[in-house]
Amino acid sequence: MSKLTVIILAKNEEQNIVDCINSAKFADEVLIIDDFSTDKTVQIAESMGARVVQHALNGDWGGQQTFAIHEARHEWIFFLDADERITSDLQASIQEAVAKNEQKSYWVQRFNQFYHNRATHGVLRPDWVLRLMPAEGSYVDGYVHPAIITPYVEDRLTGKMLHYTYDNWPQYFNKFNNYTTLAAEKYKKSNKKVSFVKDIIFRPLWAFIKMYILQGGFKDGKMGYILSVNHYFYTMTKYVKLYYLYKSGGKL
Repeated sequence: MSKLTVIILAKNEEQNIVDCINSAKFADEVLIIDDFSTDKTVQIAESMGARVVQHALNGDWGGQQTFAIHEARHEWIFFLDADERITSDLQASIQEAVAKNEQKSYWVQRFNQFYHNRATHGVLRPDWVLRLMPAEGSYVDGYVHPAIITPYVEDRLTGKMLHYTYDNWPQYFNKFNNYTTLAAEKYKKSNKKVSFVKDIIFRPLWAFIKMYILQGGFKDGKMGYILSVNHYFYTMTKYVKLYYLYKSGGKL
């Protein structure tokens, strides 16, 4: 009978790791790839029966996830972020797919959640993410928002995965800064061109229009407006950082 490893990448996730592991306990193995946490993430995970392997991320999400695939002990893998939760309906769908053992990769619908506010359109509209697949032949490519590559026919699971995106604004803007820096470095490494007019003036404006109007961010009231404006600045910031990496090595 086929078995499943749930893979969780973590660093300093003591506030999330208990609920995350609890949602994945149905798996035959819960594997934590820990980027040398300095809080109690490792101790908590091990006390809950998870297997912990420490491995430096070094800004390479794709490389870390590919490392995790090779560390998994079972033939099926499911990627789960520390701030995500598998619902009971999704669990049943995962178990059914693994039991059938058809050589497919599966997309999961993810619903973004705040603890104290509601936003379900625009930037935080539900999305589909590729998460369940046979380990053999699968790998992950890319530094920021990497792509999972598999040789298998794709299908969809039923049931929701919940994503508790941000707990507070400092956390939000820390990720904002880190992700825009990593995106700019990735673009430079691939020799992506940047135009001040196109990418720093007009592209952010289109990003706002797309999220606030076309994707319905306005339906989420104040939060929808704030997140759409932040998406404008996120888009602008990553291209500003890229522009100045070329111009002056990132220096002002």
